[in-house]
Amino acid sequence: MLLLLSATVITAATMGYIKLPAASVLKILLAKLSGQAQWLDGMNPLYPVVVFDVRLPRILASAVVGAGLAVSGVIFQAILLNPLADPYTLGVSAGAAFGASVAILLNIWWLGAYSVPLFAFMGAGLTLVLVLYLASGGGGLSSNNLILAGIIVAAILSAGISFLKYMADEQVAVIIFWLMGSFASKTWIDVGLTLAFISGGFLVALFFSRDMNLMALGDRTATSLGVNTGRTTFILLVTASLVAAVCVSISGIIGFVGLLVPHMVRLITGPDNRRLVPLSLLTGALLLLIADTVTRAVLPSEIPIGVLTALIGGPFFCYLFYKQQRFRKIL
Repeated sequence: MLLLLSATVITAATMGYIKLPAASVLKILLAKLSGQAQWLDGMNPLYPVVVFDVRLPRILASAVVGAGLAVSGVIFQAILLNPLADPYTLGVSAGAAFGASVAILLNIWWLGAYSVPLFAFMGAGLTLVLVLYLASGGGGLSSNNLILAGIIVAAILSAGISFLKYMADEQVAVIIFWLMGSFASKTWIDVGLTLAFISGGFLVALFFSRDMNLMALGDRTATSLGVNTGRTTFILLVTASLVAAVCVSISGIIGFVGLLVPHMVRLITGPDNRRLVPLSLLTGALLLLIADTVTRAVLPSEIPIGVLTALIGGPFFCYLFYKQQRFRKIL
């Protein structure tokens, strides 16, 4: 998967309005990484700019966000014991969308291009705090309480987003476009910030992968085997939600990646999270990179990435669900 992802990154860098040979892309990457600028002598000076300053940040941003959403989906499905859980189950996406909509409506640009992502991240973070507060009111973070609290908060925020759209008037198109997701105009700063958060989330998920396996047996069994279920659940919930919040703040709302990828990978690795987490990371990166490349370089006009993932992911998830039900019926 790692080799396939690397090959896809190089292939994606060759595609676009200006077609580039794969050999030129490889030479540019090697020259930039090694600092040997003389290797580019005789090459069209536009090529390094196109590859390194325009295409590569967007390519890597889509791969990193796909990886983050997939890992977040694995964590949510493991700790909530719900196959339909995804990074947006706790209303994180609705909180991010509400924060971004507020920034766009109020025309807040004091941080330049990072104003909207910052407000989106703040909205997602505050939503997570509210959901955890509501869910823990009964004395514990049960999966049912978390899901119900997430649904309630997400419904309220969705109504708030609709009201902001109504108030936005001529800016409503900007809000709608952000909500549908896009990797256009991403920079190396976006890639670096997202990679830092998602790398941390991946390491936390990998560290607790054995505990997630034991928690699938039930709280009582996991506790008897030495797992502090309350502490582990809280740490993983916060980790997965913050990873999803960072992804949404950078790319907008992109559905089905966090829901679909863990199910696809589980068909190969089985339910063992020690293998499921790293392979889901690579698979999510690969799938979202391919989807973004299709919207950027294959289709006649670019469409929002969230629309494409929903159009592809929805029917494919229905197919997986149908096959799984038939398999259970046979057994």
